[in-house]
Amino acid sequence: MTAPPTAPAAQQPATPRPEHHPDSPVSIHALTVAYHRRPVLWDVDVDIRPGRLVAIVGPNGAGKSTLIRACLGLIPAATGSVDFWGGPYEDARDRVGYVPQRDEVDWDFPVSALDVVCMGRYAKIGWFRRVSRAHKDAAHACLDKVGMAGFANRQISQLSGGQQQRVFLARALAQEADLYFMDEPLAGVDAATERAIVQILGDLRDAGKTVVCVHHDLQTIERYFDDVILLNMRVVGAGPVREVFTEENLRKTYGGRLTLLEQAGHAMATQAQ
Repeated sequence: MTAPPTAPAAQQPATPRPEHHPDSPVSIHALTVAYHRRPVLWDVDVDIRPGRLVAIVGPNGAGKSTLIRACLGLIPAATGSVDFWGGPYEDARDRVGYVPQRDEVDWDFPVSALDVVCMGRYAKIGWFRRVSRAHKDAAHACLDKVGMAGFANRQISQLSGGQQQRVFLARALAQEADLYFMDEPLAGVDAATERAIVQILGDLRDAGKTVVCVHHDLQTIERYFDDVILLNMRVVGAGPVREVFTEENLRKTYGGRLTLLEQAGHAMATQAQ
């Protein structure tokens, strides 16, 4: 029997684990994920509050995407568990939407933008059933929300990167979920697409939804998000941006990456003016 991975002493949690609340959309309990017996996430323990925009932030290789994928059961955990509203993911699957990174998607698959968005309706349609006019209308409405109404019949391979990202966001909206996981939804998009996506995220929050995003731009954390999870294999800090997104926590998260810290410090100073 293979022994569980052993983390270095420096990776042990510095503070007691928070109490998990059954109303939390996501409660992550002592989650460890390992590749080839090497921990990628170690003893992650955090609650995500309902109705919040939450950023997962950390350096490359910190385990940000792995955390989302482990929560959704897309990769196995070595130890720990994840609860959704106090229960297993299988019981909440229809309430959870997911927007993967663009490089995880086969953009050469021969489907239209409308087809992709209709996939978000499958839980309501039922597998192998015909997509009704009402569901197509709902999908069209979601494309309209992301500014892609005029591209419904366009093959996804013919769309730009920003347009493809909008289509996958529309697919998530079509699911009408209560909780959304998004893996770098703003990566590589143009300024107009970024503004559109941020507006949609705010609308989801205002409607009582919870959105958890892997995010890489430290300069926009304070403007775009309510809460932040600072991650570098383990959780350095988690909670409201104004309390957790501090220079001290950033140094703990990024170590010697001073360029990133300087950018973050400049952003904080700008916001304080």
